[in-house]
Amino acid sequence: MRFHPRRVLFAAALILLAAAIVAFAGWHQLQPRLDPFKAGAIQNPPFPSLSYGIQAFLWWDSGHVGTHLDWVELMSYSHVKQIFAWRDLEPQPGEWDWAQADRIIQEIEDSRLRLIVRLGAAPAWARPIDQRAAGDGPPVDMALWRAYCGAVAARYRGKVAAYQIWNEPNLSREWGGQAPDPAGYVRLLAACSGAIRRADPAAILISAGLAPTGNNDDSALPDDIYLDHMYRNGFQQYIDAVGAHAPGYAPPEIGPDDEAALHRWFSFRRVEDLRKIMLKHQDEARQMAILEFGYTLEQLNPDYSWFAVTEAEQADMLERAYEYAIANWRPWVGLMVLIYLPDPAWEPEDEQYWWSIFDIEAGAPREAFIRLANMQKVCDDFIIPARAPDSPAALGREKAPICP
Repeated sequence: MRFHPRRVLFAAALILLAAAIVAFAGWHQLQPRLDPFKAGAIQNPPFPSLSYGIQAFLWWDSGHVGTHLDWVELMSYSHVKQIFAWRDLEPQPGEWDWAQADRIIQEIEDSRLRLIVRLGAAPAWARPIDQRAAGDGPPVDMALWRAYCGAVAARYRGKVAAYQIWNEPNLSREWGGQAPDPAGYVRLLAACSGAIRRADPAAILISAGLAPTGNNDDSALPDDIYLDHMYRNGFQQYIDAVGAHAPGYAPPEIGPDDEAALHRWFSFRRVEDLRKIMLKHQDEARQMAILEFGYTLEQLNPDYSWFAVTEAEQADMLERAYEYAIANWRPWVGLMVLIYLPDPAWEPEDEQYWWSIFDIEAGAPREAFIRLANMQKVCDDFIIPARAPDSPAALGREKAPICP
């Protein structure tokens, strides 16, 4: 969740954000006001709306995986997202290591959960030498990428609910340190999509979540501009759902057009701008999937701490974000993936540490975990009622209900 905002660390922004939090503190109790964007036009939605997911870090098992999956079920969430990094699966050309992936698949099969696999993280040997310093980047040979996507899909046919193909390609650091290239991403998407559809036709395919950003240069391209270019290159033929990211920079009710919004992209409701682009390209029948959203408690890194919230505010805003999505975004938003269940190896110096809804150092859930576990959940016509924190399901004394 390493978003790329401009560094607007100045007092006026802090004052505006604080004022917005106060102004909108009770707004979630109002009736929906958003035009549903032709909500009835969704055809063959790949996900129930809403589908509740969370990103976890299960790869290197230190005895926590079963516990973390139990937490997901206790929250009455139905989906877990996990990275199946190419560099971990094929550390050397042609040398495959399936041990960790096989174990995760088995753990998922032993639970009531469904798995979302994020594909990407190309190994150094598959990338140009001068691009290896970036966090990720496209391979030298697209055939190698196609083989990786196809190998994963063939091995786990029928066991993976959906694939997210790449992550934040509109950032240079996720695109080999090069300027973002929507046409290049669509070529990468097409290669992977074709390989998965041949190996596992029933799997749901989701385009990469795009990073909201105020930059429009060689370091980053705004998500709305990037998405428009993806459409101009015909990306929609390769996917079932359009991926998006919805960071918690501001209270969830604040929209891109509201006076309280610091920037259009600085909003949980930024996805409404992306939905308008889908409508512009006559793609209203397709569902969106929010692949990352959350609110940070960051206390160390000034790039993030200036829009951090308290633990109580994190819990409140996340619950309000779901309430807003239920009231205004169904059925065109299906899957919503919260960040994060933590990697136990994270330290406070790690930016991701502060987005987590579980306190690693204290070994205890944060307030957001408890609030989200007990809140009402709506998935199509199925409703899981809100439950008291001392209910048997909330205490783990009986299985919590999960959306079908």
